[in-house]
Amino acid sequence: MNKVEVLYEDNHIIVVVKPVNVLSQGDATSDLDLLTMVKNYVKEKYHKKGNVYIGLVHRLDRPVGGVMVFARSSKAASRLSDAIRTHQLKKRYLAIVHGKLESSGTWTDYLKKDTNYNTHVVSEKEGKFAKLNYRVLAYDASRDLSLVDIDLETGRHHQIRVQFASRGYPLYGDQRYGKLSKEDIALYAYELSFVHPVKKELMVFRNLPQNTGAWRYFELKKIVDNGN
Repeated sequence: MNKVEVLYEDNHIIVVVKPVNVLSQGDATSDLDLLTMVKNYVKEKYHKKGNVYIGLVHRLDRPVGGVMVFARSSKAASRLSDAIRTHQLKKRYLAIVHGKLESSGTWTDYLKKDTNYNTHVVSEKEGKFAKLNYRVLAYDASRDLSLVDIDLETGRHHQIRVQFASRGYPLYGDQRYGKLSKEDIALYAYELSFVHPVKKELMVFRNLPQNTGAWRYFELKKIVDNGN
């Protein structure tokens, strides 16, 4: 688990794949986290002495895997943070949900935290504005499961999970908002795109989930390649 899968690195950024069920950064559990893993990777590869600077600019929930970018300098961290704030850094997700949806759609909601259960709920006007666009890539009628490509316009906590569950399409394996299946949640940040903070070039990175859990029900590479 200490090994880091690196998609790209230079003096300013490092793009890696976050494994499923690994923390983005440390918490009270003291479990190994990706930020620490990336620091150790850079320290060992480049024989750095002392502390290594790695800037965490965005996160993925612990059960969610996928592509993440870290900053290797404070300048890069600041510029990537600005890109996130202005929605210039784009994240696309794959999800498998229960039920059959319309072929595509845009959903807008307000998400409010329920402090009693540490969850979020859809509200009329309270909470934070949330917006996403989705496209159905495939449907498995025998299992009543849809493979969905999601373009996340706002990155609210548990946003995808809450917006789909609130409409009767809970994510496969979602133990908090669905509870219809016991396997790992079928949600994966498969594409990340942004302008390089120093070189000013458009960078696009993709990584598909492993063929386990509900992902094995779909030919992911073939479907995703045909859908984009």
